[in-house]
Amino acid sequence: MATNSTNGASKQHKFDPNFTQSVIDATGPKTSPRMRQVISSMIQHMHDFVRENEITMDEWMAGIDFINQAGKMSDDKRNETQLLTDIIGLESLVDEVTFTLAGEANDAPTATAILGPFWRKDAPKRKMGETIVFGIEDGDHTWMHGTVTDFNTGKPIENAELDVWHTAPNGLYEQQDPDQPDMNLRGRFTTGPDGKYDFYCLRPTSYPIPDDGPGGKLLQLLDRHPMRPAHIHFIVSAPGYRPIVTQIFDRRDEHIKDDTVFAVKDSLIVDFLPFEGDPKAQFELPYDFKLASFEAADAEGATTSTGHL
Repeated sequence: MATNSTNGASKQHKFDPNFTQSVIDATGPKTSPRMRQVISSMIQHMHDFVRENEITMDEWMAGIDFINQAGKMSDDKRNETQLLTDIIGLESLVDEVTFTLAGEANDAPTATAILGPFWRKDAPKRKMGETIVFGIEDGDHTWMHGTVTDFNTGKPIENAELDVWHTAPNGLYEQQDPDQPDMNLRGRFTTGPDGKYDFYCLRPTSYPIPDDGPGGKLLQLLDRHPMRPAHIHFIVSAPGYRPIVTQIFDRRDEHIKDDTVFAVKDSLIVDFLPFEGDPKAQFELPYDFKLASFEAADAEGATTSTGHL
C-alpha cells in the first residue's frame, strides 16, 4: 500500500496516489494551453470519480457498452449520444456556461437553449409567409412573426437565417414518423432589409423523448419521467453575428417546470394568442430575436467562442 508524507505524518492511500498526475504529465509540450487545461481537469475529475466510487471493471465495461450503443443508434436523423447528455443535464449546463460568459460580455440578448438530438442539416429554404406544415390538418395552426435585430443598435438585420423545426401533434419529429413527408415541420427563412420574418407552423405539443435506446434505459434506471414541454426549435444566424441556438416554450404546458432535459428558461416562455381573420391560423405568436455582433463583442474584449451546431 502506497504512503505519502504530509506535514511529517504518514497518510496511507488505498490506490496509487501518483498515477493520475503521471497521466496528466504525459501531455506533450506542443499541446495548446486550452487543451492542456481542459484535458488535465477532465482526467483529474474522472480519476477521482473512479476512486471515490470504486468503479469495478465490470461496471466500467457496462458503461462503455452503454455509450457504444448510443453511438451505434446515432445518425443524421437522431443523436442518441447527445440525448444522453441532455438527460443528465450536461448539455443544458454547457449552454448555461456559454450563455453566462456571453452575458458577462454584454453579448447574450436572446437566451439560448440546447440543440437537442433531432436537428437536421439543410432543411428546406422557404419564402417568408410560407408554411412548414404539410399533410397535417389537425393541431393548432399558428402564424409566427417578428423581427431580427442588432442587440446593441436595435437596427434590423438583413440576411438573418432562421432555421426552425418542431414535432407533429403526435409528438414525433418527421424523421421518427414514416407517415410524415421528409423534412416536414422544418424550414429556413431569410430576412430582408427590414429584418422581419413570418411563417406558419403548429402550436407544439409536449412529448416523451425516445425510450427505445440507452437514453430511455437511463431514465428508467433513474426513475424519471421522459416528458419535454411543448417547444419550437430555432437556430438564428447572420453574417457577422453570433448564432443563437434556442427553443421557444408554450407557457400552458404542464411540463414547463419539470423538463426532462432541463432546458427551459423564463425568457423563452411565450403565450400563443388567439388569432382571427386568417383562415390559415387559429393562433398568433409574435417573438423578436436579438443578435450580438462579433465586432461588438471584440470591441469589449469578449472571448469569442462559438458553439458547434
